[in-house]
Amino acid sequence: MSKPRFITFEGIDGSGKSTQARRFADHLRGQGGDVVLTREPGGSPGAEEIRQLLLTGDTDRWSAETEILLFTAARRDHLEKTIQPALALDKTVVSDRFADSTRIYQGATRGDLREMVDKLHSLMIGREPDLTFIIDMDPATALERGLARKSGEDRFEDFGLAFQETLRHGFLALAHANTDRCVLIDGNRTADQIASEIAAYA
Repeated sequence: MSKPRFITFEGIDGSGKSTQARRFADHLRGQGGDVVLTREPGGSPGAEEIRQLLLTGDTDRWSAETEILLFTAARRDHLEKTIQPALALDKTVVSDRFADSTRIYQGATRGDLREMVDKLHSLMIGREPDLTFIIDMDPATALERGLARKSGEDRFEDFGLAFQETLRHGFLALAHANTDRCVLIDGNRTADQIASEIAAYA
């Protein structure tokens, strides 16, 4: 195993990133790694409470500006309580979403708020992942899959297909702008094929 890293998985709703994050964490453990698997929003008790506020209810429950503040508060708690302590103990952290999601979901699609997102991130978070996998797939297929879960946390899926298509373009642009840490993965394949490609980065 190489030195512990902070690794994140990003993508539109229903892209399979949660499955792949879990499989990659298991793969690293199989290689003898000490791995913490976590998620956003959430990953710590306080952040999990904020998660319920963000992912449930009507689509117009929060303004984009309020969403940014809530996501940043959840991320700060996650960073303080889970991510930083694990890295300090030489553990690898694998997170299902991190700051890139806020850059795209709120910064790029809910109004021209990217500058606000970046300023808040710099002020309150100040940390980027060492490696980010962005799973790209057909938005219509991903949306159908996401809604079929009936998780009760469907607020962003409820914005519809056009929103998911905008998200996809945002993630593609982000991947091309951050080639130093982002790896674009074709999600239009079987879970085993995707996991096999990602495992090469262990």
